[in-house]
Amino acid sequence: MPDRQAVKLVILDRDGTINQDSDEFVKSPEEWIPLPGALEAIARLNHAGWQVVIASNQSGLGRGLFDVAALNAMHARMYKLLATAGGRVEAVFYCPHAPEEGCECRKPKPGLFVQIGERFGVDLTGVPAAGDSVRDLQAGAAAGCEPHLILTGKGVAWRNVPLSPDFPAGTLVHEDLASFARYLIAREERRARLAPPRADA
Repeated sequence: MPDRQAVKLVILDRDGTINQDSDEFVKSPEEWIPLPGALEAIARLNHAGWQVVIASNQSGLGRGLFDVAALNAMHARMYKLLATAGGRVEAVFYCPHAPEEGCECRKPKPGLFVQIGERFGVDLTGVPAAGDSVRDLQAGAAAGCEPHLILTGKGVAWRNVPLSPDFPAGTLVHEDLASFARYLIAREERRARLAPPRADA
C-alpha cells in the first residue's frame, strides 16, 4: 500500500472540467473534446508531483446511450492526448448508474471518492477535489476533500454571482482548470518556503 504521506492526490471531475460537456451526453471518442488548457494543466500538476484521478458520473451507460467499450475508447483518446501534452491520469473512477437506480457511487454521494481513498490508501481529508457542479463538490466534501469549483461547463452559471448555499463551506473558485493548477502549485511552493527546517536536514 502506498505511503499515506507520500501520495499527493488531486481528484477531478471529467465532463465540463477537463472536456466539453454536452446536454446530449458525451457518447463517443469524437465527442470527447478537451477544454482549452485543461490537458496542459494536468501535466503541470503531474510535473509538480501530483497524482491526478478522475471521479465521474457516467449515467449515459445506465441510460443505454453508450456502452463500456465506447467509454473506454473515450478514455483511450483522453490518455493519448494527455500523453502528447506531457501529462497522465492515474485512474478513472466512474458511476455507471442511471439516477433512479439509487446507487451509492453517483455524485453527490461520496461513493466514488471512498473507492479512490481505498484504492490509493489515502486519507482524503484536505485532498483537493475540483469540478464544475455543486454535486461534484458535495460528493468530495462528504469524503473530507477540499472543494474547488471550476467555472467551465456547468460552472459558467456561477460566474459573477454569489455561490448557492448548497455549495460546501469553504469552496474555492477558479476560472478554469489551468487557474486551479496554478493555485495549487503556488500554494504548495508558498507552504514549502514557510515550513520550518527539518531537524535531520
